[in-house]
Amino acid sequence: MRVRAVVCVAAVALAAGAAMGLTATGTANQDTGKTAETAKAQQQFEIADIHPSPPRTFPFFQEGFLEDGRYVLRQATMGDLIATAYGLRDSSYVHGGPPWLDWDRYDVIGKVPDGTNLATAKEMLKSLLEKRFKLVAHEGEAEMPAYWMTLAPGGLKVKATPNGTGDGQCHGSPTTTAPEPGSVPLETLSCTNKSMAALADTLTRNHGGQYLRYPVVDKTGAKGAYDFDLKYTPMYSLSQAGTAGVTIFAAMEKQLGVKLELKTMPEQGLVVDSVEETPTPNRQDLAKLMPPMAPAEFEVAVIKPSASDERPNFRITGDEVVARAVPLKLIMDFAWDVSFAANDAIVGAPKWLDSDKIDLEAKVAASNLSDNGGRGPSVAIEDLREMLQALLIQRFEIKAQMEDRPVDTYALIAVDPKMQKADPAARTECKEGPGPDGKDPRLTHPVLNRLVTCTDMTTAEMVDEFQRIANGYIYYPVEDKTGLKGRWDFTLSFSSVNLTRERGHSDVPSETGGTAAAAPDPNGAVTFYDAVSKELGLKLVKEQRPEPVLVIEHMDEQPTAN
Repeated sequence: MRVRAVVCVAAVALAAGAAMGLTATGTANQDTGKTAETAKAQQQFEIADIHPSPPRTFPFFQEGFLEDGRYVLRQATMGDLIATAYGLRDSSYVHGGPPWLDWDRYDVIGKVPDGTNLATAKEMLKSLLEKRFKLVAHEGEAEMPAYWMTLAPGGLKVKATPNGTGDGQCHGSPTTTAPEPGSVPLETLSCTNKSMAALADTLTRNHGGQYLRYPVVDKTGAKGAYDFDLKYTPMYSLSQAGTAGVTIFAAMEKQLGVKLELKTMPEQGLVVDSVEETPTPNRQDLAKLMPPMAPAEFEVAVIKPSASDERPNFRITGDEVVARAVPLKLIMDFAWDVSFAANDAIVGAPKWLDSDKIDLEAKVAASNLSDNGGRGPSVAIEDLREMLQALLIQRFEIKAQMEDRPVDTYALIAVDPKMQKADPAARTECKEGPGPDGKDPRLTHPVLNRLVTCTDMTTAEMVDEFQRIANGYIYYPVEDKTGLKGRWDFTLSFSSVNLTRERGHSDVPSETGGTAAAAPDPNGAVTFYDAVSKELGLKLVKEQRPEPVLVIEHMDEQPTAN
């Protein structure tokens, strides 16, 4: 089974490795008064549904949640499932195993007894992985990339906290004055009573403004606690900041007296000995024993036109979904999972769909909320799509359906392939940022603000990723016509579509594989099409092909009354 997917792994709750309680076969509980067989029987789902996740342009895994007497995981890779079941930070702590571990995606829904808590549900997930996927695993270490935080020449430049304990806080400092026109505000991390070890953990969790793909470990040897402000330019603003931009690496060394260097270190995790890609079949009487859940719905929703001076905003807080000054088209794009940028993704759209902006305030019904692992109520992304579809259909009298229609898309052909043969032990995945060598052209050429590192991919899997990697360039799936066999590693360094449009590049690849009517850019902007041509030795060719689009037969401009 090859499920169309991308690696976009959401972090799961951090748990100590010692708490895994893992045996060589992947089972986890110790006998505490009952027999092991009885304990194991009690920690299994009453019945479980496993099926491939529906394809999504941007699939997103949320940590498993309890809803309506079921434990639900959607858009989960096998790495996600294992990390969730065994309390690992994320799937990067799942070592070994087959290449597809972070590629195939599954929806898993298990029926649980009344009163089941999240910890018990995870134990049930362990049993399911062992029984249905034949997972065999053990605890172990593996070398993983990590940023070492060491003292720079001259030592620390931070102020010691008198009698500090090192368990203080870091927070972003609010901007008190409006920035100068055209200027780029700095990201500010203000810390008090913070140890260097705690700072490393903070940088690991917030990814240092998108700079730090791998964990940060404290190797400074510095003791005690410190007060300091760290100011740097976020990665996404470097191209706009130009020569005034300050990377987090430069800021750490100059302001704190600390260096960040990409190296490796052994990490405790879970080593996968074997696991099946295709699970054992669901029970034939599944629908009878576990009927589909009731459609997700809002308890109440208010829709009204936005004020002319209102600033766009969208947030989900607990059971509330709030949108301000958002074009109705964007909400429909999300609800029906169609391309945000493609003009032909919605057929029959009225002219006002992209210009009319609305305010939406909605409360999610309690039955459609999860406990978010004890962190308060939250709504699942897939449920939110369903709820928004139903709400918009009702309030705007929408009559629409998905249909295959001819659209402009691309095929990939081989010219002079330059990819490297893949390491067969590597995972099939694409991630934003540098590979293990740490080379990052974004730091020295900010106009090349996109860097994607992909490993162990066939060209069919490669084109499957292009729509996500090149959002704004590629709107629909790309067809593989390279004829290339084998598996490949590669990186792509290019400029986001907004930067290439600012510099006069066309969005259409030319016959030579570059972009049509694109004069050499003195600032070095590179389109996705040029990057594929120059860096991979492949070419994107435009063609028409039927793809699913949303066809609107009718919708009202004004919603029904609140």
